[in-house]
Amino acid sequence: MVHKLSLKKFLFLGPAFCLLGSCAHMGDTSSSTNRVFTVRPVWVQRTTVNENLRYRKINRMTPVLVNNLIIQGNAIDGLSAYSRESGQLQWRKKIHEGVEPSVYEFKGRLYVAASDGYFYSLDAKTGNEIWSASTKSENLSEPLFDDRQGTVYFVSSSNVVYAYEADSGKQLWMHSRQDTSQFSIRGGGRPALKDDRLFVGFSDGSLVAFNAKSGSVIWENHLNKNKKFRDLDTSPLIDGDRLFIAGYDDRLYCLSLQKGDVLWRVEAGGYGSFTVLGNKIFYPTSNGELLALNKDNGDKIWNFKLDEGLATQVKAYKGLIVFGESQGRLVFVDPETGKKVNHFEPGRGILASPAIDETNSRIYFISGEANLYAVDARWNWASLNSYIP
Repeated sequence: MVHKLSLKKFLFLGPAFCLLGSCAHMGDTSSSTNRVFTVRPVWVQRTTVNENLRYRKINRMTPVLVNNLIIQGNAIDGLSAYSRESGQLQWRKKIHEGVEPSVYEFKGRLYVAASDGYFYSLDAKTGNEIWSASTKSENLSEPLFDDRQGTVYFVSSSNVVYAYEADSGKQLWMHSRQDTSQFSIRGGGRPALKDDRLFVGFSDGSLVAFNAKSGSVIWENHLNKNKKFRDLDTSPLIDGDRLFIAGYDDRLYCLSLQKGDVLWRVEAGGYGSFTVLGNKIFYPTSNGELLALNKDNGDKIWNFKLDEGLATQVKAYKGLIVFGESQGRLVFVDPETGKKVNHFEPGRGILASPAIDETNSRIYFISGEANLYAVDARWNWASLNSYIP
C-alpha cells in the first residue's frame, strides 16, 4: 500500500534581482519575481514486510533506478522493486537480515552483497535469482562492477576480497586479510578500479592495491596505525592520478595511485564516501560536519555543521548539492558557499545517499525507518508577493 503524504511545499527564495524587503515597496511589479526551490513528497512506501521489533538496523542502501523501477533494500528482510511513478510494489526478494550496502545494476542484472552471508545476481525485472555465492559472513560493502572484464568485486565484513565472473558466478580469486585489532566500525567501502588495479581499504587501517586480474598485491600502505578504530571504511575515490580515502577516527588522505605515497592529509576522520565536483572534494566527517576542500591541497573552503548525526555522501542536483543527515533531514546546500537552501524532514534520519533523477526533478531515498521516499525538488519562478508573511 502506498502511504499518502501531505503535499505541503518547502520553499527557498533563491538569488534574485532585488532583496525581498526592498521588492515589497517597489512600484515595478515586473521585477517582483524570484526563484523558489520547492521540495514536496510525491509518495512514500514502507519497504519491510513486518515491523522491526528488534534493535534498530542501519538502512544505508542508495536506491537503484532501472528503467521504470526503483530497487530498494532494507536491513531487515530483503530487497524490493517499486514503480518509480506510483510507488506500487512490483516484486520482492526475501533475504534474511536484509541488504545494507548499495546494489549495482548492469544490463538488467543486479549484483547484491547481502547480510545473510551470500552474494547474489538477480534479474532486475523479476527479482529472480540467477546465481549466488556463499561468503560465510555478512556483507556490508557495495560491489564494484568492471564491464570491460565482466568481473564483479566486493569486500566481505571479514576482510575478504572476492572477484567473481559476473555472468556465471565463478570465483576468479579471493584475498583474505587478518585484522588483529580489538575494535572495528561495522561497515565497509566499495573498491575502486583503474588500469587493472583494484584499490581496497581494510579494517586494519591499510590501503592495498591489487592486480585486478590475479589478486596479487602491488603495494600497500598502512595509514591508520594508532587510533582506536583503524577502519578505512570510506570507499576509495580516484581522481586523475590520485586517490582519496579516510579512516573513521583518523584523517582524510590524498595518495598517489602509482605507489601509494601520501601527498596531503586533513585531520578529520571520515564516515560517508567522497564526491569531487570541479576543484572541490566534499567530505562527510565522523564528527558531524560536511567539509568542502580544495582537492589539490586539502585547504578548507567551507564547512557545514550538522545539528546532530553524520552526513551521507553528497550528490549534485540542479546546481546544488544534496545529502542526508543520519539523525535528521534531506538537505540542499549551495556548493559555493555551504549555505543551506532547503530541507525535507522524513523522520528518524537518513543514512543512505539519495538517488537522483534530475530529468524528472525526483529524488529517492530510504529513511532510517526503512521507508522509501520519492520527493519532487525543483526551482520555480514565483511572485515574491505571494510569499511575503
